[in-house]
Amino acid sequence: MDTKYEFGPEQAGGRPIVYVRPVAVETLPQEIREQAEGLETLYAVHGSDGERIALVRDRRLAFALARQNDLTPVSAH
Repeated sequence: MDTKYEFGPEQAGGRPIVYVRPVAVETLPQEIREQAEGLETLYAVHGSDGERIALVRDRRLAFALARQNDLTPVSAH
């Protein structure tokens, strides 16, 4: 996903906060399930308004993605 995203005012240490949570692949649209390559869980990165910004393969990658984009990731279960 190479789309720029305008984050809201909520920030931690000068960087916007995003939330990382697990998502069951079976709850996702068919198009995404086909791309999940047999995985049962993906990890979603959400903005403070709840909008899903990204889906990635694992939790560590979700946190790395957030940090690489100057965001502060926080776990949400």
